[in-house]
Amino acid sequence: MSILKRLLGASERTTASESQETETVRKIAKALDQLEVSRARYIAAFAYLLGRVAHADTKISDKETYEMERLVRERTQLPPEQAVLVVEIAKNQNRLFGGTENFLVTRELNQVATLQEKLALADCLFAIGSSDHTISAQEESEIRQICSELKIDRKDYVALRSRYRDHLEVLRKAPE
Repeated sequence: MSILKRLLGASERTTASESQETETVRKIAKALDQLEVSRARYIAAFAYLLGRVAHADTKISDKETYEMERLVRERTQLPPEQAVLVVEIAKNQNRLFGGTENFLVTRELNQVATLQEKLALADCLFAIGSSDHTISAQEESEIRQICSELKIDRKDYVALRSRYRDHLEVLRKAPE
């Protein structure tokens, strides 16, 4: 067993469906073991993607953390203490494995989410980016990449983005 698998608590034996799961989703889903498995996996991926945007600039601020917790609580109806746990795990997984897990987690969510859930998630991604009143170029790029991986139409992306236009760093006037 590799050191990485030991650190993450993974066993050597995996089934075909388990091998398609990402370590990130599996770890967060375990924290939600009282929920239906598919619901827990959706919440895990949802929280991870929020963290992906928060971590786009390589740091996750207190404002972003608070917004992640609020969104996880409101959008998934988790109790506050579980929402905090899920967000902390998602943040840590992003810091540790972000580059390698990003596409895998997004692909997994894409397979299970409806179009409405994807659009709601995209709106949440913009909310995370704007939690400090400015959506940086890195955050916007990450949101655009996630929306592309979720196969959200360009017109839907533009409509969501326009709701946050006052927060977009790229559209703000440069200081004179």
